[in-house]
Amino acid sequence: MSVNCRGCAGTDVVPVVDLGDQPTADLFPTADTPGPDPRHPLSLWLCRECTLVQLGPVEAQIAEEPLAVESATSLAHAESSVKEILRDYPELAGGVVFEFGSPHGGSWLDHLYAAGSRLAGDGEKADLVIDVHGLVHEPDMGASFRLRAERLAPGGLLVMEFHHLLPLFIGNQFDTIRHGHWVYQSLRAVSYIANLHGLAIESVKHVEMFGGSLMVMLRHTAEAKPDASVDVVLADEEAAGIADEIQLASLQEAAQHAAGALHAELTRHKAAGRKVLGYGAPSKAPVLLDLSNVGTDLLEFTVDKAPGKHGRRIPGGCMVPIRPVEELKAARPDVVLVLTWDIAEEVIAQLEADGGWGATYLVPLPEPHELRR
Repeated sequence: MSVNCRGCAGTDVVPVVDLGDQPTADLFPTADTPGPDPRHPLSLWLCRECTLVQLGPVEAQIAEEPLAVESATSLAHAESSVKEILRDYPELAGGVVFEFGSPHGGSWLDHLYAAGSRLAGDGEKADLVIDVHGLVHEPDMGASFRLRAERLAPGGLLVMEFHHLLPLFIGNQFDTIRHGHWVYQSLRAVSYIANLHGLAIESVKHVEMFGGSLMVMLRHTAEAKPDASVDVVLADEEAAGIADEIQLASLQEAAQHAAGALHAELTRHKAAGRKVLGYGAPSKAPVLLDLSNVGTDLLEFTVDKAPGKHGRRIPGGCMVPIRPVEELKAARPDVVLVLTWDIAEEVIAQLEADGGWGATYLVPLPEPHELRR
Protein backbone atom coordinates (compact mmCIF):
# COMPACT_ATOMS: atom_id res chain seq x y z
CA MET A 1 0.00 0.00 0.00
CA SER A 2 1.35 3.42 -0.97
CA VAL A 3 0.91 6.02 1.76
CA ASN A 4 2.02 9.64 1.66
CA CYS A 5 3.51 11.07 4.87
CA ARG A 6 1.22 13.56 6.59
CA GLY A 7 4.27 15.73 7.31
CA CYS A 8 6.73 15.71 4.41
CA ALA A 9 4.54 14.00 1.76
CA GLY A 10 7.20 11.31 1.28
CA THR A 11 6.16 7.83 0.19
CA ASP A 12 8.48 5.67 2.32
CA VAL A 13 5.96 5.20 5.12
CA VAL A 14 5.69 1.86 6.94
CA PRO A 15 3.31 0.42 9.59
CA VAL A 16 4.82 -0.10 13.04
CA VAL A 17 1.92 -0.54 15.52
CA ASP A 18 -1.52 -2.05 14.88
CA LEU A 19 -4.18 -1.78 17.60
CA GLY A 20 -6.88 -3.30 15.38
CA ASP A 21 -10.30 -1.81 14.72
CA GLN A 22 -11.16 0.61 17.52
CA PRO A 23 -14.25 2.73 18.31
CA THR A 24 -14.26 6.35 17.25
CA ALA A 25 -12.70 8.18 20.18
CA ASP A 26 -14.99 11.21 20.36
CA LEU A 27 -18.25 9.42 19.71
CA PHE A 28 -20.08 9.25 23.06
CA PRO A 29 -23.47 7.62 22.31
CA THR A 30 -26.40 8.08 24.66
CA ALA A 31 -26.37 5.42 27.37
CA ASP A 32 -29.37 3.62 25.87
CA THR A 33 -27.85 3.34 22.38
CA PRO A 34 -27.48 -0.42 21.88
CA GLY A 35 -24.54 -0.52 19.46
CA PRO A 36 -22.52 -1.88 17.90
CA ASP A 37 -20.63 1.39 17.52
CA PRO A 38 -18.61 2.37 14.43
CA ARG A 39 -15.05 1.08 14.38
CA HIS A 40 -12.07 2.04 12.26
CA PRO A 41 -8.52 0.71 11.89
CA LEU A 42 -6.12 2.26 14.39
CA SER A 43 -2.47 1.91 13.48
CA LEU A 44 0.74 3.92 13.64
CA TRP A 45 2.98 4.37 10.65
CA LEU A 46 6.53 5.75 10.49
CA CYS A 47 7.91 7.93 7.72
CA ARG A 48 11.46 6.77 7.11
CA GLU A 49 12.33 10.15 5.59
CA CYS A 50 11.21 12.72 8.18
CA THR A 51 10.59 10.17 11.02
CA LEU A 52 7.07 11.45 11.69
CA VAL A 53 4.86 8.88 13.43
CA GLN A 54 1.28 9.14 12.26
CA LEU A 55 -2.05 7.40 11.87
CA GLY A 56 -2.28 5.10 8.90
CA PRO A 57 -4.63 5.48 5.92
CA VAL A 58 -7.89 5.91 7.79
CA GLU A 59 -10.49 8.59 7.33
CA ALA A 60 -12.60 8.05 10.43
CA GLN A 61 -15.73 10.14 10.68
CA ILE A 62 -15.10 12.02 13.89
CA ALA A 63 -18.28 13.02 15.69
CA GLU A 64 -18.55 16.39 17.35
CA GLU A 65 -17.27 15.98 20.88
CA PRO A 66 -19.68 16.89 23.69
CA LEU A 67 -18.60 20.04 25.43
CA ALA A 68 -15.81 19.17 27.85
CA VAL A 69 -14.81 21.00 30.99
CA GLU A 70 -11.22 22.20 31.08
CA SER A 71 -9.21 20.87 33.98
CA ALA A 72 -7.78 23.20 36.60
CA THR A 73 -4.39 21.91 35.48
CA SER A 74 -5.00 23.11 31.92
CA LEU A 75 -6.30 26.52 33.00
CA ALA A 76 -3.34 27.11 35.29
CA HIS A 77 -0.94 26.01 32.57
CA ALA A 78 -2.28 28.57 30.10
CA GLU A 79 -1.82 31.41 32.59
CA SER A 80 1.68 30.38 33.68
CA SER A 81 2.81 29.77 30.10
CA VAL A 82 1.93 33.31 29.02
CA LYS A 83 3.75 34.75 32.01
CA GLU A 84 6.85 32.71 31.20
CA ILE A 85 6.84 33.58 27.49
CA LEU A 86 6.50 37.31 28.18
CA ARG A 87 9.18 37.08 30.85
CA ASP A 88 11.60 35.32 28.50
CA TYR A 89 10.62 37.41 25.44
CA PRO A 90 9.66 40.84 26.84
CA GLU A 91 9.74 42.35 23.35
CA LEU A 92 6.54 40.43 22.58
CA ALA A 93 4.51 42.20 25.28
CA GLY A 94 1.77 44.27 23.68
CA GLY A 95 2.46 42.85 20.23
CA VAL A 96 0.25 41.30 17.59
CA VAL A 97 -0.74 37.69 18.32
CA PHE A 98 -2.51 34.88 16.50
CA GLU A 99 -3.59 31.56 17.96
CA PHE A 100 -4.47 28.34 16.14
CA GLY A 101 -7.14 26.82 18.34
CA SER A 102 -7.35 23.29 19.70
CA PRO A 103 -10.25 21.02 20.68
CA HIS A 104 -8.32 20.49 23.93
CA GLY A 105 -8.92 24.11 24.91
CA GLY A 106 -6.15 25.81 26.84
CA SER A 107 -6.32 29.11 24.94
CA TRP A 108 -3.71 31.73 25.81
CA LEU A 109 -5.56 34.66 24.26
CA ASP A 110 -7.29 36.10 27.33
CA HIS A 111 -4.01 36.21 29.22
CA LEU A 112 -2.26 37.84 26.26
CA TYR A 113 -5.02 40.42 25.90
CA ALA A 114 -4.61 41.21 29.59
CA ALA A 115 -0.93 41.87 28.88
CA GLY A 116 -1.80 44.34 26.12
CA SER A 117 -1.54 42.11 23.05
CA ARG A 118 -3.75 42.60 20.01
CA LEU A 119 -5.24 39.85 17.84
CA ALA A 120 -3.95 39.85 14.26
CA GLY A 121 -6.43 41.00 11.66
CA ASP A 122 -7.51 39.05 8.62
CA GLY A 123 -4.34 38.00 6.80
CA GLU A 124 -2.13 40.08 9.13
CA LYS A 125 1.13 38.56 10.26
CA ALA A 126 1.74 38.19 14.00
CA ASP A 127 4.71 38.78 16.26
CA LEU A 128 3.63 35.78 18.35
CA VAL A 129 1.91 32.75 16.80
CA ILE A 130 0.62 30.08 19.16
CA ASP A 131 -0.37 26.46 18.62
CA VAL A 132 -1.14 24.62 21.86
CA HIS A 133 -2.04 21.00 21.02
CA GLY A 134 -3.74 22.06 17.82
CA LEU A 135 -1.56 20.59 15.08
CA VAL A 136 -2.21 17.00 16.17
CA HIS A 137 -5.81 17.38 15.01
CA GLU A 138 -4.83 18.28 11.43
CA PRO A 139 -4.73 15.33 8.97
CA ASP A 140 -2.22 17.15 6.74
CA MET A 141 0.51 18.31 9.11
CA GLY A 142 2.66 19.69 6.31
CA ALA A 143 -0.04 22.01 4.97
CA SER A 144 -0.99 23.09 8.48
CA PHE A 145 2.63 23.84 9.35
CA ARG A 146 2.83 26.04 6.27
CA LEU A 147 -0.16 28.06 7.48
CA ARG A 148 1.56 28.68 10.80
CA ALA A 149 4.77 29.75 9.07
CA GLU A 150 2.84 32.13 6.82
CA ARG A 151 1.24 33.81 9.85
CA LEU A 152 4.60 34.58 11.46
CA ALA A 153 5.98 38.10 11.00
CA PRO A 154 9.69 38.70 10.42
CA GLY A 155 11.44 38.58 13.78
CA GLY A 156 8.42 36.84 15.29
CA LEU A 157 8.13 33.75 17.47
CA LEU A 158 6.07 30.63 16.84
CA VAL A 159 5.30 28.71 20.04
CA MET A 160 4.08 25.16 19.59
CA GLU A 161 3.12 22.77 22.35
CA PHE A 162 2.41 19.12 21.62
CA HIS A 163 2.29 15.74 23.33
CA HIS A 164 5.78 14.30 22.98
CA LEU A 165 6.27 10.90 21.35
CA LEU A 166 9.08 10.08 23.80
CA PRO A 167 6.97 9.79 26.99
CA LEU A 168 4.20 8.15 24.95
CA PHE A 169 6.69 5.44 23.99
CA ILE A 170 8.57 5.12 27.27
CA GLY A 171 5.46 5.45 29.42
CA ASN A 172 3.36 3.04 27.34
CA GLN A 173 0.69 5.73 26.87
CA PHE A 174 -1.02 3.70 24.16
CA ASP A 175 -4.45 5.14 24.96
CA THR A 176 -3.34 8.49 23.54
CA ILE A 177 -3.27 6.80 20.12
CA ARG A 178 -6.75 7.60 18.84
CA HIS A 179 -8.73 8.62 15.82
CA GLY A 180 -8.58 12.37 15.37
CA HIS A 181 -4.98 12.57 16.63
CA TRP A 182 -3.32 12.28 13.26
CA VAL A 183 0.35 12.79 14.20
CA TYR A 184 2.59 11.78 17.16
CA GLN A 185 5.42 14.23 17.22
CA SER A 186 9.07 13.92 18.08
CA LEU A 187 11.33 16.95 18.12
CA ARG A 188 13.33 15.38 15.30
CA ALA A 189 10.30 15.11 13.03
CA VAL A 190 9.05 18.61 13.90
CA SER A 191 12.50 20.04 13.15
CA TYR A 192 12.59 18.34 9.75
CA ILE A 193 9.11 19.50 8.74
CA ALA A 194 9.70 23.02 10.10
CA ASN A 195 12.76 23.33 7.88
CA LEU A 196 10.64 22.50 4.85
CA HIS A 197 8.65 25.65 5.60
CA GLY A 198 11.50 28.03 6.37
CA LEU A 199 11.46 27.63 10.15
CA ALA A 200 13.97 26.36 12.69
CA ILE A 201 13.69 25.38 16.34
CA GLU A 202 15.38 27.84 18.68
CA SER A 203 14.67 26.26 22.07
CA VAL A 204 12.51 23.62 23.75
CA LYS A 205 11.26 22.89 27.25
CA HIS A 206 9.42 20.00 28.88
CA VAL A 207 5.92 20.57 30.23
CA GLU A 208 3.77 18.13 32.18
CA MET A 209 0.55 18.48 30.16
CA PHE A 210 -1.13 15.30 28.88
CA GLY A 211 1.46 13.00 30.39
CA GLY A 212 4.49 14.75 28.89
CA SER A 213 4.61 17.49 26.28
CA LEU A 214 7.14 19.78 24.65
CA MET A 215 6.88 23.53 24.25
CA VAL A 216 8.95 24.45 21.21
CA MET A 217 9.99 27.94 20.15
CA LEU A 218 10.60 28.46 16.42
CA ARG A 219 11.67 31.37 14.22
CA HIS A 220 12.33 31.94 10.56
CA THR A 221 15.44 29.93 9.73
CA ALA A 222 17.74 32.92 9.17
CA GLU A 223 16.74 34.38 12.55
CA ALA A 224 16.88 31.28 14.76
CA LYS A 225 19.76 30.73 17.18
CA PRO A 226 19.28 27.20 18.56
CA ASP A 227 20.36 26.68 22.15
CA ALA A 228 21.55 23.55 23.98
CA SER A 229 18.04 22.47 24.95
CA VAL A 230 17.41 21.33 21.37
CA ASP A 231 20.39 18.98 21.31
CA VAL A 232 19.48 17.52 24.70
CA VAL A 233 15.99 16.46 23.61
CA LEU A 234 17.22 15.17 20.26
CA ALA A 235 19.82 13.05 22.07
CA ASP A 236 17.16 11.65 24.42
CA GLU A 237 15.00 10.70 21.46
CA GLU A 238 17.91 9.05 19.69
CA ALA A 239 18.82 7.03 22.80
CA ALA A 240 15.23 5.75 23.12
CA GLY A 241 15.08 4.75 19.46
CA ILE A 242 11.75 6.40 18.72
CA ALA A 243 12.70 6.88 15.08
CA ASP A 244 13.46 3.16 14.73
CA GLU A 245 10.64 1.02 13.38
CA ILE A 246 11.66 -2.09 15.34
CA GLN A 247 11.77 -0.16 18.62
CA LEU A 248 8.45 1.53 17.89
CA ALA A 249 6.88 -1.85 17.13
CA SER A 250 7.56 -2.93 20.72
CA LEU A 251 4.82 -0.50 21.81
CA GLN A 252 2.20 -2.91 20.49
CA GLU A 253 3.33 -5.73 22.81
CA ALA A 254 3.64 -3.32 25.74
CA ALA A 255 0.09 -2.08 25.12
CA GLN A 256 -1.34 -5.59 25.01
CA HIS A 257 0.52 -6.53 28.19
CA ALA A 258 -0.74 -3.47 30.12
CA ALA A 259 -4.28 -4.02 28.83
CA GLY A 260 -4.20 -7.61 30.05
CA ALA A 261 -2.79 -6.49 33.40
CA LEU A 262 -5.61 -3.97 33.86
CA HIS A 263 -8.24 -6.62 33.14
CA ALA A 264 -6.57 -8.96 35.63
CA GLU A 265 -6.37 -6.26 38.31
CA LEU A 266 -10.03 -5.32 38.00
CA THR A 267 -10.98 -9.01 38.02
CA ARG A 268 -8.99 -9.45 41.23
CA HIS A 269 -10.82 -6.57 42.91
CA LYS A 270 -14.19 -8.00 41.80
CA ALA A 271 -13.32 -11.43 43.17
CA ALA A 272 -12.43 -9.81 46.49
CA GLY A 273 -15.83 -8.12 46.62
CA ARG A 274 -14.49 -4.60 46.08
CA LYS A 275 -16.54 -1.98 44.22
CA VAL A 276 -14.63 -0.30 41.38
CA LEU A 277 -15.86 2.86 39.63
CA GLY A 278 -14.12 5.11 37.14
CA TYR A 279 -13.23 8.79 37.11
CA GLY A 280 -13.16 10.58 33.77
CA ALA A 281 -14.53 9.98 30.29
CA PRO A 282 -11.66 11.28 28.14
CA SER A 283 -11.36 10.53 24.44
CA LYS A 284 -8.53 8.12 25.27
CA ALA A 285 -10.76 5.89 27.45
CA PRO A 286 -12.34 3.91 24.55
CA VAL A 287 -9.02 2.46 23.39
CA LEU A 288 -7.89 1.65 26.93
CA LEU A 289 -11.11 -0.09 27.98
CA ASP A 290 -11.68 -1.81 24.64
CA LEU A 291 -8.17 -3.23 24.43
CA SER A 292 -8.41 -4.26 28.10
CA ASN A 293 -11.77 -5.99 27.56
CA VAL A 294 -13.29 -4.04 30.44
CA GLY A 295 -17.08 -3.83 30.49
CA THR A 296 -19.75 -3.01 33.03
CA ASP A 297 -19.12 -6.31 34.80
CA LEU A 298 -15.79 -4.87 35.98
CA LEU A 299 -16.54 -1.13 35.82
CA GLU A 300 -20.18 -0.32 36.55
CA PHE A 301 -19.87 3.33 35.53
CA THR A 302 -17.47 6.23 35.27
CA VAL A 303 -18.02 9.91 36.07
CA ASP A 304 -17.01 13.17 34.45
CA LYS A 305 -17.24 16.88 35.26
CA ALA A 306 -18.58 17.69 31.77
CA PRO A 307 -22.41 17.89 31.81
CA GLY A 308 -22.40 17.25 28.06
CA LYS A 309 -21.20 13.71 28.66
CA HIS A 310 -23.71 12.79 31.36
CA GLY A 311 -26.28 10.26 30.20
CA ARG A 312 -23.89 8.99 27.55
CA ARG A 313 -21.45 6.08 27.54
CA ILE A 314 -17.94 5.16 26.48
CA PRO A 315 -18.05 3.92 22.87
CA GLY A 316 -17.07 0.42 21.84
CA GLY A 317 -17.71 -2.89 23.49
CA CYS A 318 -17.34 -1.70 27.08
CA MET A 319 -20.72 0.13 27.21
CA VAL A 320 -19.65 1.89 30.45
CA PRO A 321 -22.10 4.73 31.27
CA ILE A 322 -20.95 8.26 32.16
CA ARG A 323 -22.52 9.96 35.17
CA PRO A 324 -21.97 13.10 37.29
CA VAL A 325 -19.10 13.14 39.79
CA GLU A 326 -21.58 13.35 42.66
CA GLU A 327 -22.71 9.79 41.92
CA LEU A 328 -19.21 8.46 42.50
CA LYS A 329 -18.97 10.31 45.79
CA ALA A 330 -22.34 8.93 46.86
CA ALA A 331 -21.36 5.37 45.90
CA ARG A 332 -18.06 5.55 47.85
CA PRO A 333 -16.31 2.81 45.85
CA ASP A 334 -13.39 0.87 47.28
CA VAL A 335 -11.33 1.57 44.15
CA VAL A 336 -11.39 4.54 41.75
CA LEU A 337 -9.93 3.79 38.31
CA VAL A 338 -8.51 7.13 37.14
CA LEU A 339 -9.06 7.22 33.39
CA THR A 340 -7.84 10.83 33.24
CA TRP A 341 -4.48 9.57 34.50
CA ASP A 342 -2.60 12.62 33.21
CA ILE A 343 -4.30 14.77 35.88
CA ALA A 344 -4.47 12.06 38.54
CA GLU A 345 -3.16 14.34 41.29
CA GLU A 346 -5.88 16.90 40.53
CA VAL A 347 -8.55 14.16 40.56
CA ILE A 348 -7.39 12.76 43.89
CA ALA A 349 -7.22 16.22 45.46
CA GLN A 350 -10.77 16.91 44.28
CA LEU A 351 -12.19 13.69 45.69
CA GLU A 352 -10.22 13.97 48.92
CA ALA A 353 -11.10 17.62 49.52
CA ASP A 354 -13.61 16.72 52.25
CA GLY A 355 -11.55 13.93 53.75
CA GLY A 356 -12.51 11.25 51.25
CA TRP A 357 -13.76 7.82 52.29
CA GLY A 358 -10.60 5.72 52.16
CA ALA A 359 -10.72 4.79 48.47
CA THR A 360 -7.76 3.32 46.64
CA TYR A 361 -6.82 5.17 43.42
CA LEU A 362 -5.78 2.96 40.52
CA VAL A 363 -3.83 4.41 37.58
CA PRO A 364 -3.83 2.16 34.48
CA LEU A 365 -0.54 3.08 32.80
CA PRO A 366 2.26 2.29 32.14
CA GLU A 367 1.11 -0.72 34.19
CA PRO A 368 -1.81 -0.68 36.65
CA HIS A 369 -0.58 0.81 39.93
CA GLU A 370 -1.99 2.50 43.00
CA LEU A 371 -1.33 6.11 43.87
CA ARG A 372 -0.93 7.20 47.46
CA ARG A 373 -3.26 9.89 48.71
